[in-house]
Amino acid sequence: MPSNLGETMMSPNHSGLDSSVFFLLGVPGLEHFHLWLSLPVCCLGTATIVGNITILVIVITEPTLHKPVYLFLCMLSTIDLAASVSMVPKLLAILWCGAGHISTSACLTQMFFIHAFCMMESTVLLAMAFDRYVAICHPLHYATILTDTIIARIGVVAMVRGSLLMLPCPFLIGHLNFCRSHVIPHTYCEHMAVVKLACGDTKPNRVYGLTAALLVIGVDLFCIGLSYALIAQAVLRLSSHGARTKALGTCGSHVCVILISYTPALFSFFTHRFGHHVPLHIHILLANVYLLFPPALNPVVYGVKTKEIRERVVRVFQRSQARHLSDPGV
Repeated sequence: MPSNLGETMMSPNHSGLDSSVFFLLGVPGLEHFHLWLSLPVCCLGTATIVGNITILVIVITEPTLHKPVYLFLCMLSTIDLAASVSMVPKLLAILWCGAGHISTSACLTQMFFIHAFCMMESTVLLAMAFDRYVAICHPLHYATILTDTIIARIGVVAMVRGSLLMLPCPFLIGHLNFCRSHVIPHTYCEHMAVVKLACGDTKPNRVYGLTAALLVIGVDLFCIGLSYALIAQAVLRLSSHGARTKALGTCGSHVCVILISYTPALFSFFTHRFGHHVPLHIHILLANVYLLFPPALNPVVYGVKTKEIRERVVRVFQRSQARHLSDPGV
């Protein structure tokens, strides 16, 4: 999209502005690089789809993997796929051809789903930390604590928690007046990016958005940290070095996923609210890293660091190659 179009639409006096339509600008200041930026987006989007579908198929078709840790991983993969579908198609349309127009209802819907899925993912990561805590600190009671019923309830809680915490935001925004501009300097309908366009009192929106984010990121990170503190305490009590190494090794994949998920999330959260001197395009790029990288990398981390999944993937490829070589038509 030409940069002058973006400047025209950003003008408060733009007479052709449709009050029922928002316009996603993409990455302000980097409009000329949009086509290049689409390349990593395509790669990450493809990796997200292939990787997470592979995880789902392997876990579902392999009875030996029907364990709590892998069922939680399936939840994580499902949420990552849904979040990617909510964001990536529109993002590519913006980067490829400047198709940033989005109706108000579609914008609020996208906002709800993207943020709700992020909250659901945080809840699942917390559940996975609890899974590791029970497995290491209470191994004899693992099967009785994490039953199929409990796992199903945790999945329901994750969905309900994310949906209910995010539900008020679109309604609060729906009562705002956008009398200056409907151009969103972002690649998707991020809550604060939309709120900043309003010309009325946005304090309720800002307070609620901050409260919801702290309830999710703050509470979940505290509980995850507490779980691993108890895990570390239990591991240090083990007399055998091999046992300590094996116990910590079972947590490796989850720790990597936590770092991949929460590190860009915290950077995006703090720079968006407190990094007033950080250039706008850095804000936007961090927000996209937060949504694009974890879904693409999570399956890779579990595929590389989890022996059961790695061996299953290798067997699938070996069978596929064997069938290909035995096909007389080749």
